[in-house]
Amino acid sequence: MEDDLTLWRKIQNNDTVALKELHNRYYYQMILHLKRIHHNHNGSDEAVSDCFIKLWTKRSEILIERSVRSYLFLMLRNTLIDRLRKKNQVIHLDSEFTPEATDELITEELDDFAKLYEALQRMPQQRRRILELAAFDSYSYGQIAEKLQISVNTVKTQMGRAYRFLKEELDPKSIQVLFMMLSKKLMN
Repeated sequence: MEDDLTLWRKIQNNDTVALKELHNRYYYQMILHLKRIHHNHNGSDEAVSDCFIKLWTKRSEILIERSVRSYLFLMLRNTLIDRLRKKNQVIHLDSEFTPEATDELITEELDDFAKLYEALQRMPQQRRRILELAAFDSYSYGQIAEKLQISVNTVKTQMGRAYRFLKEELDPKSIQVLFMMLSKKLMN
């Protein structure tokens, strides 16, 4: 596997395969990071895609010498700010928004989030929705049942199946990320 700077040099030389590889490497990380720091998830996919489009269209003007990853996250931050500014919305971003390239813990956590996100995408739609309401929105089983107009027993069954699926699909560390998210939501 090529490092990011090698891919970047290829992208600057019009290599679309290198762009696709860089996209595959960071797309889910960027989406999950955006969802973590900005509670309005609408347009997350579009914001991340805009970053890669801009990276491609301005490849001859962009200078990246150290970290392509940091540049992408900075670009994502700026894209979000621009979008919110156009909608006359205010956003408060903390220093966690743009992780440093040397911060291994953040990199590992984003990798785990990306694996979790990919596994969630492979779940049946209703099961994924139930798990997301519980994990990301801190809904109780009763609230989920009411919102989706299903029985509480269906919610319990689907949650059990979701956890079994994740245990089969993910390593224990990635599953810990889900529980960490759950505990953070419950504490807030």
